[in-house]
Amino acid sequence: MDPWLRPIQLEGESVKLVPLQKSQKVDLVFAASDGKLWELWYTTVPSPKTMDSYLDTALAQQAEGNALPFAIINKKTNSIVGSTRYLNVDAKNKRLEIGATWYAKKVQRTGINTECKYLLLKYAFENLNCIAVEFRTHFHNHPSRNAILRLGAKQDGILRNHRVDEHGNMRDTVVYSILNTEWKTVKTALEFKMGRSYLG
Repeated sequence: MDPWLRPIQLEGESVKLVPLQKSQKVDLVFAASDGKLWELWYTTVPSPKTMDSYLDTALAQQAEGNALPFAIINKKTNSIVGSTRYLNVDAKNKRLEIGATWYAKKVQRTGINTECKYLLLKYAFENLNCIAVEFRTHFHNHPSRNAILRLGAKQDGILRNHRVDEHGNMRDTVVYSILNTEWKTVKTALEFKMGRSYLG
């Protein structure tokens, strides 16, 4: 693996991000089954049938130095509630994407996503010295698009007919980013938001 990106553990007030492992399969299936997330046509979430290939792909990308996948642990229940990863890693240009993120339905819109993204962004900008962090999502995935905007990211553009999904549908991909020059302000806003949720 490129030494620029090594397996790490990130921890906040309510979440812990730990390296993804095959031994987590049962817990990941349980998390994805909360809401049957794989039935959403505009996103890709592993099902009980596809979890093995999902893990194989994620760990292969990690071995190649192209990604760093995490399991998301809710510290209040000490249970896995989803997954996320650094991907499309460009060590030379100090850029990467935060994506392949999904959460069990019960923790969606609870503040878990905000803290996960905060931890990932903080490490990317303050430890890896990234010049930009990217987010990509399906044009029709409006919950994801709204969540990305709430983080403080700005839309770069739309890649039209970017991919063909397993049903033959053409996917338009919306691209967002946060620049290193914007991180200080984004960080302040996220910390303020998280502080309010903790006080609440």
